[in-house]
Amino acid sequence: MLTSKQRSYLRAIANSQDAIFQIGKAGISPSFIEQIKEALEAREIVKISVLDNIDLSAREACNIVTQETGADGVQVIGNKFVIYKRSKERPKIELP
Repeated sequence: MLTSKQRSYLRAIANSQDAIFQIGKAGISPSFIEQIKEALEAREIVKISVLDNIDLSAREACNIVTQETGADGVQVIGNKFVIYKRSKERPKIELP
């Protein structure tokens, strides 16, 4: 669980990043979850965009992805959300 100070710090980091994944018509598949897990291990923080042609809101998609990956939701704004999970092998981000 992240504190509000940690969430704020992670939001500042994510602000300059682009979304590296998109959730579209295909939805959230097991292979998509595996790709996100790999990206979280490498980057620790990932921004994901939710396209308009899916029946899920960004908040609902964030809840599903965080539940499946074990990550923490950092922020949901519009059609994008940010998740964070500390890397087991090579942690990069030091939380306050």
